[in-house]
Amino acid sequence: MKIVFASRNGGKIKEISDMLEGTDIELASLNNYDNVPEIAEDGKNFLENALKKARVVSGYTGETVLADDSGLQVDVLGGEPGIYSARYSGENATDAENNKKLLAKLKGVPQESRGASFCCVLVLYRTDGSYDCFEGKWRGQIIDEPRGSNGFGYDPIFMVPDLKMTAAELPAEIKNKISHRGQAFAQLKESLRTKAKK
Repeated sequence: MKIVFASRNGGKIKEISDMLEGTDIELASLNNYDNVPEIAEDGKNFLENALKKARVVSGYTGETVLADDSGLQVDVLGGEPGIYSARYSGENATDAENNKKLLAKLKGVPQESRGASFCCVLVLYRTDGSYDCFEGKWRGQIIDEPRGSNGFGYDPIFMVPDLKMTAAELPAEIKNKISHRGQAFAQLKESLRTKAKK
């Protein structure tokens, strides 16, 4: 089964192909297509953005498309950066710039008040317009100093309290099991397995 993943983000593509290992899915990404335009993520929530990306990319490629929208929601900031996670400090912001802005906003906030969630909404969109939706949420805390060199985005400042490690310090095989994206993917794989049995 061929699925196009609606992203050009190398970190995400690698993470997702690792998660789909052992399935009979042939994964392509937007890097395999020249004619797909940039898609404005102007939805009000993760689901609207993921669905829009999936629908547009499916229209251009004629394939089943997997799209995710994910981000970090910090409790004390009322859910910021949320759907703006990737462009928190500007349209072409780097991970380091986004992290810096977030840490500046949290200056003076005590550690116990820095609860946060990574959220992921995954949409599997078929060419007939039908789709399935899967959701994962990963709780943690934001620390002051980046730690670790794995992962991407806000991983170096997202501490997983149970493991006393940041998301960027976790080995990929552990992160991919427990992360927001890992949870959503486990649901997707279970759904595909169930459908294959029918």
